[in-house]
Amino acid sequence: MVVLSACNKPAQTNESTVKNEQKVVGADKDDHGCKASAGQTWSELKQDCIQVFNEGFRLNPVAPKKDAAVISAFVLMSDDKSKLELFLPDQANHTLILNKSDKGMYQNDQYQYDPVKSVLYVNGVEQYKGNVE
Repeated sequence: MVVLSACNKPAQTNESTVKNEQKVVGADKDDHGCKASAGQTWSELKQDCIQVFNEGFRLNPVAPKKDAAVISAFVLMSDDKSKLELFLPDQANHTLILNKSDKGMYQNDQYQYDPVKSVLYVNGVEQYKGNVE
């Protein structure tokens, strides 16, 4: 009968070990359960995770910076068309709800969206426009 045994000092977790741990792909869920790696973001209007680039309408900057990447805004309408969710790039609070006015425009504070012309105005100035030909 042969018996083998060994004693090992347990591995210690230190700061360098923790830094070397890698996240599992797809494990990047936010507070709502949306996966950023899958292009998902939370929609207040839909109350669900969506891929805004698939479900929303793209608006591009009217005056893009030369030699810079074009970063689009998106709009998403409610089913009854009474509200619009605006997804803005590079903003901490990147979504806003705009309500439809009597004149058919969607408005909220400094933002106004014209669904006929597909133009987003910020403080009365045209900033983003969709491709509606």
